[in-house]
Amino acid sequence: MAKLSNNLQEKILHRLGFREQPSADIANLQRLYASWCAHVPFDNLRKMIALKSGDNQPLPGMDASEFFGNWLKDGSGATCWPMANAFYVLLSSLGFQASRVAGSMRDMGIISHGSVKVAFDGLEYLADAPLLLNVILPLDQRTFINDDLVFPVESEPDGKSHLVWMLIPPGNDYYYCRMNHNPVGFSLFEERYEATRERSIFNQRLYARHNYPGELILLWGNVRFSKTAKGLERIELSRDEVCKALRTDIGISESLVNDWVASGSLEASFDPPSGSPPPSTILKPPSQR
Repeated sequence: MAKLSNNLQEKILHRLGFREQPSADIANLQRLYASWCAHVPFDNLRKMIALKSGDNQPLPGMDASEFFGNWLKDGSGATCWPMANAFYVLLSSLGFQASRVAGSMRDMGIISHGSVKVAFDGLEYLADAPLLLNVILPLDQRTFINDDLVFPVESEPDGKSHLVWMLIPPGNDYYYCRMNHNPVGFSLFEERYEATRERSIFNQRLYARHNYPGELILLWGNVRFSKTAKGLERIELSRDEVCKALRTDIGISESLVNDWVASGSLEASFDPPSGSPPPSTILKPPSQR
């Protein structure tokens, strides 16, 4: 099991707002997860830079120590596989009984999403680092509904898996991820991340999301979305405004933004999205049935 050095762990906890190492209990899992959601963005900057380079080196972020070192230095997170792996390693280093798990986004029969579950006395909870849901989800026979106007999420058991429902801009409808309970290894995370070279909505254009108290900010291509309890605001940005928003809204360092621009990723973010849109969801979340 991979673990973080004591020095790096202390720096991470300090950035997350912890003055000392938290005990491995359910209350601290929720505290850690909520702080993660407020401090670590979901973004594809480093992935875009790597893809634009054209080399065959592994995609960045799968080494947890490297992930956290970059986050501490430049403020960037990653996409789902590195995000989930990093949170798993952090929790394991802190003594939590954590496991890597995987699921199928939009239930399309493809393993396309990485996450983390944590066990406490026979009960299990999903702490989904990349989805930034703000709350941990029980993985039992209960239906869970968090009706927060900005960060709504629902989950329900479905056979040997759970359906996790979310409503994230720019869409107006819930969609779900089928999360399987069986633990998986690092090798599957690594293999599925590398497979996204061929096809992923996070390859072509900017995608960067950051949670704030009462506000979700998303940069997608050259559009800035701001979701609050009052509704969703959509603004098209200029090239300079995209770079400024990356620094001020997402918290990315000027150095990494400059590297991203130099790679051609800024210009690519103004191109129309390629590929077909994701299929609509026919099912309704528990609250709408």
